[in-house]
Amino acid sequence: MKPSLPQTLFLLNSTVLFTHQIDAAYWHEWEMFHLPGGNQLNLLLNLPIIGVVLLAFYQVATQSPKQRLAHQFLAFLGLLTVIIHSGFFLAGHEAFLQPVSLLLLAATLILSLWQLRVLPLAGSHDATHSGPS
Repeated sequence: MKPSLPQTLFLLNSTVLFTHQIDAAYWHEWEMFHLPGGNQLNLLLNLPIIGVVLLAFYQVATQSPKQRLAHQFLAFLGLLTVIIHSGFFLAGHEAFLQPVSLLLLAATLILSLWQLRVLPLAGSHDATHSGPS
């Protein structure tokens, strides 16, 4: 079965966000947040976030009644990421200015907005096939 557009967007957005987290480790993002535990606390904080994203993906992949909430959660997480990094840029931080770092943030913004745009389709029968009803 071919994934629906909302499922595809969820997969793409979560992949981009996970890759951003790898980039965040490169840039020592925990220092930007002034986390008292440094990378150790950063890793511990990422465990539940990644776990919840994977659980949300399960809701989307299995077309659970909770898939709409899962889409909203991931889009919110993506938009929050972009807002936080916009604040870092405005504050003069020089991290995340490499081309791929910026591309990941731009992709997160686009995919999150697109995900919200097609959200009315998520959970509907029409979203799972391309033929007429």
